[in-house]
Amino acid sequence: MRIFGIILLVVLLGCTNANDNKSGTSDPKNMDSLVTMREKDYLSDTTNAEFKKNYVDALLKRGNQKLKDFDMTIAFRDAATAFRLDSVNFDVRMLYADALSNKYPRSREDIMAARRHYDYLTQKNSKSTKAIVGLGSTFNLEHESDFEKAISYADKALKIDKRYMDAYILKGSTYLKMGNMKLAKSSYETAIQQDNTFHLGYIMLGALYQSENDPICIQYFQSAAELKPTDAETLFSLAYAQQIFGQPEKAMLTYRKMIKLKQLTYQAQALNQIGVIKQHNFNQLDSAIYYYNSATQSDSTLVEAWHNLGTCYESKKDLSSAMRAYGRALHFNPEFDLSRKRADVLKYAR
Repeated sequence: MRIFGIILLVVLLGCTNANDNKSGTSDPKNMDSLVTMREKDYLSDTTNAEFKKNYVDALLKRGNQKLKDFDMTIAFRDAATAFRLDSVNFDVRMLYADALSNKYPRSREDIMAARRHYDYLTQKNSKSTKAIVGLGSTFNLEHESDFEKAISYADKALKIDKRYMDAYILKGSTYLKMGNMKLAKSSYETAIQQDNTFHLGYIMLGALYQSENDPICIQYFQSAAELKPTDAETLFSLAYAQQIFGQPEKAMLTYRKMIKLKQLTYQAQALNQIGVIKQHNFNQLDSAIYYYNSATQSDSTLVEAWHNLGTCYESKKDLSSAMRAYGRALHFNPEFDLSRKRADVLKYAR
């Protein structure tokens, strides 16, 4: 489980509207066409106030959607353009602050600029929970972190709206960085209570419980998979948890769902993990070899599958095939110690 990547996403969600499941997702092509059309109108007559407003509104709509989709390049470009055209617009400045704080990698200057914009917004509207949490989130980022301030701003937002989910997300990600797993889990639990469609909240809780070797993580990953049944990464999280917590048959069923999605990277990972189960749970070496070979056909650079293939051949006393498999693993990653050690053992055993 790539827990640090998930932490980053959750921190970012604290700066944007995490409750995206309720708002729906606009057609990207329609949004692109709308922005292009509005831009042409505006450029045809930059003095026309209506053309300018329509163009800014289109940028605002697409920019916010791109933030939700974590397409930061377009989000920042739209935000910067909209801000240049209408810096006094509250929503535009909010988008620009969100884009600055969500840039990755981001500089200290980006964070400080975002903080100034959020501070301005809270002065304009002291009841804006989004601006307050956005300001708090800038104290939860690299370069200028102050975890106590981040928590204090989250609490300030909750005094205005005790059900404001993004405040709980900010608290959860901050407690996580502080190393307080108990309060981190409590905050994320409260977040999903406010919105039971908060997919990433279930993923985060699953990752936290999995890191503590608690099989309850399966329940959270299952909830996430029910929300996004065709999301390969979610399915992998669920399948791997099922695999390591004694549910190999269920894990293989979930991996097969991943394979049907035909996303090559995840397909290869799923095939490899079925091979692991066949090899280590059921001692079915020929079947495991089939799945490892299938994984390498799907992704020839998957080092783990080549290594696992080598261990199967070793178990079958086919040392030449084992050496070839380890050699392929080392070809793609010369620093892969597991294959290096086994190859050295076999080389000196000859």
